[in-house]
Amino acid sequence: MQKASAITLLFVFCGLFENAETSFQSCIPRKTVAFQNGINRVFAEPGIFNYSVLLINEETDSLFVGARGAIFALELNDISKAVSYTYWSSPESAQLHCARRGKDKSDCQNYIRVFHKINSTTYYVCGTNAFQPACDYMVIVDGQIQLLGRREEGKGKCPYDPAERYASVMAGGELYSATSFDFQGSEPVVLRSLGNGLRTEYTASWLNEPTFVHADIIEERENSLGGDDQIYVFFSEKAVEFDFYDKLIVPRIARVCKGDRGGMRTLQKKWTSFLKARLSCLEPSLNLEFNVVQDIFLLKTTDWRERIFYGIFTFQWETLDTSAVCAFNLSHVEDVFSSGSFKAPVTLEQSLLVKWVIYTGDVPFPRPGACIGNKEKEHGYTTSLDLPDKTLQMVKDHPLIDSAVKAIDNLPKLLKRGSKYTRIAVDRVVALDHRLHDVMFLGTDDGYIHKAVNYQGEMFIIQEVQLFMSPQRVESLQLSSLKGYLYVGSASQVVQVPVSDCGRYRNCLDCVLARDPYCIWARIQQECVNVSEGTADPQKWQHRKLYHYPWQHDST
Repeated sequence: MQKASAITLLFVFCGLFENAETSFQSCIPRKTVAFQNGINRVFAEPGIFNYSVLLINEETDSLFVGARGAIFALELNDISKAVSYTYWSSPESAQLHCARRGKDKSDCQNYIRVFHKINSTTYYVCGTNAFQPACDYMVIVDGQIQLLGRREEGKGKCPYDPAERYASVMAGGELYSATSFDFQGSEPVVLRSLGNGLRTEYTASWLNEPTFVHADIIEERENSLGGDDQIYVFFSEKAVEFDFYDKLIVPRIARVCKGDRGGMRTLQKKWTSFLKARLSCLEPSLNLEFNVVQDIFLLKTTDWRERIFYGIFTFQWETLDTSAVCAFNLSHVEDVFSSGSFKAPVTLEQSLLVKWVIYTGDVPFPRPGACIGNKEKEHGYTTSLDLPDKTLQMVKDHPLIDSAVKAIDNLPKLLKRGSKYTRIAVDRVVALDHRLHDVMFLGTDDGYIHKAVNYQGEMFIIQEVQLFMSPQRVESLQLSSLKGYLYVGSASQVVQVPVSDCGRYRNCLDCVLARDPYCIWARIQQECVNVSEGTADPQKWQHRKLYHYPWQHDST
């Protein structure tokens, strides 16, 4: 697209957006729980800020919290009770050196950003350490947390800048991280460390000024095709394939294989399986893409092929004040990476401009970027070190897939004007009618949690909860379905919120109209109760007719 027409198109989109009132679901929350009326438990330590990293361990009933200069272990059932803590601050000399290099004094401290479980008693922790990232091992001894003092360089594992978005996941004792590799934040990397180290190529065709938001692992040990476990990384980046006047940002999903060992000659100590594709979250009435991904949540199921990625998307243009939630089937993601066409860069004659087109040449075998499975092993390719240079060169030059990963039904699950969503968690609930309902919990940039559920194609925000007395951004959001709680991190504190609070619905009509899949109306007791509570109590659970389900609309 030419630059002039791109500008015109942008203004047309903006004009249509402003007049397309009927194309967006307003999704006004049915019930608002004000801060003073909440029953939330809170943790905050005087003088400690930036509670941005949360890690749940349901085996030990612990919530680990990484903050600025400190690590806390809280009781999972009541986070207001701190079980243990340890401080980890940057040396004064490092803080002074950081300030001399032009960084703000408040940023020249140790912000805990990476926190992963290795086993039941050992954890891996990294902090920004005054723009000199450092990592250490943490253990639990007699219920108390201790850093072992085995300091390691955190370069490529943890951000330098405490404000920078990043992504990481621990798998098989190895750390997969996506962040900046240098002090200036100009060299992005997807890195594997703590084992057989691999990294991405430092080129714009692989990563072009990305903002990383999430990483996750899909284990495929039961796959009959002998497939490898796969690491997925989600980010937004400046598009290399579109020629806009202003650089267009696009949301991406990238994939690498856990068993990747790099190439023998080409791509030595580099990923041989790195591929990326665009995520398509489309506003249907305007045919306008939400082009910035803010957060991702993986809804896990027994069958790995049925797993779903839920994502929050916004526009890069702030005047388009709308958030969207789109969902993506893992099976479709797999199809795009396994059979999608590749993009190829072509330099225009008598010009330095590069245009990206669909690659029409022969695709070598094994397929570039594919994990080593039974089919490859039958042909003698047991590891990535056996791959031919032709396959590896194809990966190196053509990491971008032409096909986009489209949202389920090609539609957002939720569109919301006036709220900027920052974090998402999804709970799959089996209601009393044995139907599955995916309940979305959405954190906002002004300190609310929106609880949303879809009934027969219509989305309802059934509740919003005000978390803080004064507005502040939801920085992290963790869900324990087992305990029935959300854990929310912010700049000033951690908040514990129940996923269901059926007692807030005071009468039958209120309970039924709430459409809350966690709740049912008990006629004998004349109260709104949790589904699990009702079915567990023999005196209450006498007959189905004693209950109203939230999706029923008959009289009460």
